[in-house]
Amino acid sequence: MNEGLQPRKGQGCAQGHTRVGGRAIPLLGTAVLGLLLSQLLPVKAPEPLRKAGAMQWVEAAGSLLGLTFLFTGCFLALCSRPDFLFTGCFLATCRALSKTPAALALNQTQHCKQLEGLVSAQVQLCRSNLELMHTIVHAAREVMKACRRAFADMRWNCSSIELAPNYLLDLERGTRESAFVYALSAAAISHAIARACTSGDLPGCSCGPVPGEPPGPGNRWGGCADNLSYGLLMGAKFSDAPMKVKKTGSQANKLMRLHNSEVGRQALRASLEMKCKCHGVSGSCSIRTCWKGLQELRDVAADLKTRYLSATKVVHRPMGTRKHLVPKDLDIRPVKDSELIYLQSSPDFCMKNEKVGSHGTQDRQCNKTSHGSDSCDLMCCGRGYNPYTDRVVERCHCKYHWCCYVTCRRCRAWTEACALPPLGSRQEQKAGPSGKESQDIKGDRQD
Repeated sequence: MNEGLQPRKGQGCAQGHTRVGGRAIPLLGTAVLGLLLSQLLPVKAPEPLRKAGAMQWVEAAGSLLGLTFLFTGCFLALCSRPDFLFTGCFLATCRALSKTPAALALNQTQHCKQLEGLVSAQVQLCRSNLELMHTIVHAAREVMKACRRAFADMRWNCSSIELAPNYLLDLERGTRESAFVYALSAAAISHAIARACTSGDLPGCSCGPVPGEPPGPGNRWGGCADNLSYGLLMGAKFSDAPMKVKKTGSQANKLMRLHNSEVGRQALRASLEMKCKCHGVSGSCSIRTCWKGLQELRDVAADLKTRYLSATKVVHRPMGTRKHLVPKDLDIRPVKDSELIYLQSSPDFCMKNEKVGSHGTQDRQCNKTSHGSDSCDLMCCGRGYNPYTDRVVERCHCKYHWCCYVTCRRCRAWTEACALPPLGSRQEQKAGPSGKESQDIKGDRQD
């Protein structure tokens, strides 16, 4: 299964089209069939050929061959392992394209013919919308950031996505974590496409339609709305196609992933809101220009996290002539279209155990004054924590004095991190100081 992703330092994806520049063109030459390309080797034409004037031909041929390997490797992996649709393929393509020089002139039909193993819907999408791949790469990066941000205060914090495509079982099985990632990934690709239409990055679409209802007194429709309908259409075509192909594999998992992907797109629909800009003399806002715009992906992720916390466990059970996913404990009602579903229970993620896909929480920071999921008791699973003083000194307990200066204290914040308990011991260690150690700063003034 897939998860929220976060690119490693220095490996973010370049947005928009890449460009050929300089005298050396990196060669995308390493692709593992069935998995993904993750490394690029910079290649230069040999010096004798440079002097002979053949440099451009050699370097262009190397880049063309490398680009062919990139897309072939990625899409073969995508089709042979649909699990990697939004993680393995997303990450490998993202990391590779982030180093790719400019988009070389390639005939779309010729290019798509080289992508063996694609389902027919994806081949057609490639032929008519090759530029969508750059938007998909951007969506992958956003999924990584949004997932890590949403679960930063939880025991499971999306870190498994860093291992793509060699996932632990927290994402390989039909868990609620994988349910969240599929939903967020589906929302992210549609979100990215809708925004790309608005910014003019995709030639096949433009601004969203103007709503039929009036925007309200003092308002008028204008600007460029996010093209949600196009984003949903193209996003669903690309993301759902591999799961709709009749191949070997668990039908229950396919149904679960399709359902959760649709939940993600539903959350995206719910995020569409009216945004306005004021006009008038001296900022009087006598009239406002309004348009329909999507919320940020982090807001959609927060909505999906709420659904993750209340996700429903389901079973694949015969109902009439076909099998359906029905709630395991509430067989009297069907699964709601708005709720995330999962097939297998997750571990508690307290201790590291790769057999069940748990990284554990040792050395994770916690908040000893919190009563939420980031509290030291919950984050550390009751096994104790180690207090230590952060080296960062910050201003605190500031007071304003008339007139006109501010006096502050300087504080060193105490931070807690989950400890690895002695075997058989769950006794909590003392937390040390209550949170901050402070001393007066004399003469500290702020005008």
